[in-house]
Amino acid sequence: MAEITIHNPKISWSDLLIRHVRAEDLPALEWNGEYTHFRRLYSEAFRRAQMGLSVLWVADLSGYGIIGQVFVQLKCDRPELCNGIDRAYLYAFRVKEEFRSQGVGARLLATVEDDLRHRGFHFLTLNVARVNERALAFYLRHGFHIVAPEPGRWSYLDHEGHVVEVHEPAWRMEKSLYGCPA
Repeated sequence: MAEITIHNPKISWSDLLIRHVRAEDLPALEWNGEYTHFRRLYSEAFRRAQMGLSVLWVADLSGYGIIGQVFVQLKCDRPELCNGIDRAYLYAFRVKEEFRSQGVGARLLATVEDDLRHRGFHFLTLNVARVNERALAFYLRHGFHIVAPEPGRWSYLDHEGHVVEVHEPAWRMEKSLYGCPA
């Protein structure tokens, strides 16, 4: 069994559980306040998952709690991202900094891909900030390719009810879940 070293203790892969998000997980997704401003987004994503429009996953490490997360939209209003038929959209993919480069992200991604193939999806898309070179390299290593620039303009209501405007130029990336080009 493979082992990873995090902080000092050795933790076996058998201590890592990739599972669906539960309602009681929502506060933990705020990562001790770092992502409190996304509280409403997380609640909405959970509601969409309950309706079968999204799938939310966490990496839960025994003794540490939630150390990673990834959300997948199955259907949205942009069919080039996800259409509910054969194309899904990955977002909110993060692993806590102290657990990065240990294979957690790869395991989360593999779980998502296996689940989507089981559901009959053929393509997975995502947007990655152009300045996030580490994430871009991760996606390229895992078979994604850049298909288009994205302006990265979006807004959300934060936990206090304020509209937050985001401008984060991105690359739209895509991967065939069966190794075939789009």
